[in-house]
Amino acid sequence: MEADLKKTLSEGGFFGVDRTRSRMMSAVRGRNNHSTELRFRMALVRSAVRGWVLQATLPGKPDFYFPSAKVVLFLDGCFWHGCRRCGHIPKTNSTFWRLKIQRNRWRDRKNTRALRSRGFKVLRIWEHSLRKRDDLDCMLRKLSTLVSTIGIK
Repeated sequence: MEADLKKTLSEGGFFGVDRTRSRMMSAVRGRNNHSTELRFRMALVRSAVRGWVLQATLPGKPDFYFPSAKVVLFLDGCFWHGCRRCGHIPKTNSTFWRLKIQRNRWRDRKNTRALRSRGFKVLRIWEHSLRKRDDLDCMLRKLSTLVSTIGIK
């Protein structure tokens, strides 16, 4: 998969990319982004769900890790992880983006399998499911039930 991605880039990088586009893409944050991770973290605090750790050193670097329950939680961005409901492939450099998103999805599956083989319960939550309060509350109830049945309050 990596070799296919490199083939799409002339000399292994982007050339002639608009400065505005470059600046916008470099501003995308992998951690502590407001649309997903911070919103979910604050919801955990408000719901009194405890016992989680941020950015554990496990395969895939899960967003949240509940060590006592052996539960890992990933908050997947709709664009970067190829959500079938609201993700899309940009029209510019579409071959690159299609391969990039395919590679991300492949890596997600690989990391999920690795974690499950080590005895972890893996939860993946799409970014769009955090936008509506009812959906977020539903996610928190599911997580709270899972975590509390294993002994965390």
